[in-house]
Amino acid sequence: MNAPTPLQQLRPALPDPQHLDGLEEEALFILREVAASFERPALLFSAGKDSCVLLHLAEKAFKHRGPAGGFSGSLPFALLHVDTGHNFPEVLAFRDQRLAASGDRLIVASVEDAIRRGTVRLAQPLEPRNGHQSVALLEAIEAGRLDALIGGARRDEEKARAKERIFSHRDRFGQWQPKEQRPELWSLFNTQLRAGEHFRVFPISNWTELDVWQYIARENIALPAMYYSHRRAVVRRGALLVPVTPVTPAAPEEAVLTLDVRFRTVGDMTCTCPVPSLAANAAEVLAETMTATVSERGATRTDDRSSDNAMERRKKEGYF
Repeated sequence: MNAPTPLQQLRPALPDPQHLDGLEEEALFILREVAASFERPALLFSAGKDSCVLLHLAEKAFKHRGPAGGFSGSLPFALLHVDTGHNFPEVLAFRDQRLAASGDRLIVASVEDAIRRGTVRLAQPLEPRNGHQSVALLEAIEAGRLDALIGGARRDEEKARAKERIFSHRDRFGQWQPKEQRPELWSLFNTQLRAGEHFRVFPISNWTELDVWQYIARENIALPAMYYSHRRAVVRRGALLVPVTPVTPAAPEEAVLTLDVRFRTVGDMTCTCPVPSLAANAAEVLAETMTATVSERGATRTDDRSSDNAMERRKKEGYF
């Protein structure tokens, strides 16, 4: 009568994995629509989990898959990474390793270069640079005359992204105007542009964090090791575990803890926090994700906590 219920029975059942086929087909259609509609698109690649899934989908859409499962050929667009100068070193190492294997062309837009040019000015050297990525990104768009950027944003991440279209129009200043987005009926997309304008396109907009991890597990997609459980020095600041790094040092009064953690999302070191976790593989991360009650950005990103409309304000300024 009072026997304990096994933990596996308390967890909700995973959705039917066949729904991933529909999500994949939609994403492949959108990627091919971008290649057919624009002259100079680029795929935003940060080596985070969403952009790794996006790159895998792009390879499926445009490359030849051999009998052993590897891809050959080239993509019809370059990859673009906005480097803040405060990225986790292991993520940059994974990025370079991944692209060395695939042979895809990478364009790096550097916040450090923007600082040297004077187009980005910091109030103090160790301030978060996540918001400053918009300047480097818009400069790269202008330099490359890019007319479409393919990104891995999802609607379940944050409320500002929940109201964004799959083909999200940007004006000639790179700004997002929420009230001027175009209708998307019956998978018909209006891709007409005036001079200086561009689109941000989100093929996995309808995916959830759970969908992403199911797809990673199914397709065996490689990720930076920090997405899985590892030991890391952190300090507690409110409800967050802040990693101890050269740009986020512990204060003299803070106790440094070494805990088993993983990252749910990866960005600038100054604003990305891990969560306690023992999940060592995609299947174990899936089990944790099924019981999560807060999105990965809400649980781990300090830049989204600065105000209720922090993301929407950044997007209006040209952010991803």
